Amino acid sequence: MPQPTYARSPDRPEPVMTAVTTDSLVAADFRPRTSMHARPRTHPRDRPPGPYRRLLAVPGARAFTAGNLVARLPQGMFSVSAVVMIAETRDSYALAGAVVATGLAVSTVAAPLIARLVDRHGQARVALPATLVAVLGSLALVLCVRQGAPHWTLFAAEAATAATPNTGGMARARWNHLLRGDPAALHTANSFEQATDELCYLLGPVLAALVCTAFFPEAGTLVAAALLLGGMLLFTAQRATEPPVRPPASAGKAPLRAPGIPPLLAVCLATGAVFGSMEVVTIAFADAQGHRSAAGAVLACQAAGSGVAGLLFGTLRLSGPVTARLPWCVAAMTALMTLPLLAAAGTGSLPLLAGALLLAGMATAPTMVTTMTLVQQRTPEGRLNEGMTLAVTGLLGGIAGGSALGGWTVEHLSATAGYGIPVTAAAVALLLALAAAAGSRGPLEPRPAH
Repeated sequence: MPQPTYARSPDRPEPVMTAVTTDSLVAADFRPRTSMHARPRTHPRDRPPGPYRRLLAVPGARAFTAGNLVARLPQGMFSVSAVVMIAETRDSYALAGAVVATGLAVSTVAAPLIARLVDRHGQARVALPATLVAVLGSLALVLCVRQGAPHWTLFAAEAATAATPNTGGMARARWNHLLRGDPAALHTANSFEQATDELCYLLGPVLAALVCTAFFPEAGTLVAAALLLGGMLLFTAQRATEPPVRPPASAGKAPLRAPGIPPLLAVCLATGAVFGSMEVVTIAFADAQGHRSAAGAVLACQAAGSGVAGLLFGTLRLSGPVTARLPWCVAAMTALMTLPLLAAAGTGSLPLLAGALLLAGMATAPTMVTTMTLVQQRTPEGRLNEGMTLAVTGLLGGIAGGSALGGWTVEHLSATAGYGIPVTAAAVALLLALAAAAGSRGPLEPRPAH
């Protein structure tokens, strides 16, 4: 019977057991196995936090981000809900489209004015009352539709919803206030906000269609109004992160007159035409293939690609002036926008088109992040909400124009030919971006920290 012996030495603090038999020597070493080339294991908690964890670790960031996300989700719900509600009850898509277009047209005028008031008087003092007006407009629209009121009442109620403040612009203004003097962190914040926009426009229409079909036609508008009001109450309650108000006398000139802003607004207009035409043409193409119900899923691929690209773009540490970066981003968008055209002209397969849109969407987020960064840098002090709202207004105007041009092309030519409109609009945006870069005297540095 072998007799075990134990040995312990200063070099071997762990026990080693040996056993001797008549024909063999057995040794068992209970020390932990290590290798001189092995890297020490680190607990996930010991790893340095990523850029988005550091971003959301800023005091108060999570609270206002949560409220802003809830308030921003209805942006992708209101239009779809209104179209479904009016078309279902009044049996007229033409009337539904005209009502929604009226609200969009009024917002191009009202949104910059509301943003100017936000800059002068503060987010909480202006945004919350404006939201109440917009919510009352939505409720009035539901009531007019439900009670069979004359058509003109629908237009009047929809016009009141244009009082909705630019929630995304207010969130970016807060990040700009909290992250002054840290361009890398501000780049991550802008990328995060762009990905949030894509998420809202990805989930909003799906949620609106689901609620309207599962309950009753007016349910989508009511849910969107409740989310808008609840999210804005939570967002405006976070006063610690709200940017300070600057007196009108100390604020800078109007953003429209600031150097470098008009060329950026022209780029936004052309970029919006890319988005608007792509949406209309894709719906028409899916309808021509006999799968109109799949159009939403196909378009969602573009938003998903843009959202993922936006998050990845925010992790990059980029060097060089932002002014020189914009033409490269728009050039990539122009090149990738040819993929849906090739997919539609080739096999005409919807799955292939969805993959092309997924890839094409990956260039839109970096373009928008870079554009918004330049808008923030070039907007005069005390006018940031107004400057960013003008950029959003330019996008909305481009979306409206692109939708109309894409619809005309589909009707008079073909859905496949319609995919040439996004490519053309992107090429125009590239020319405008090159002109803006050439006309700039030099890179504009971020404002110093106060």
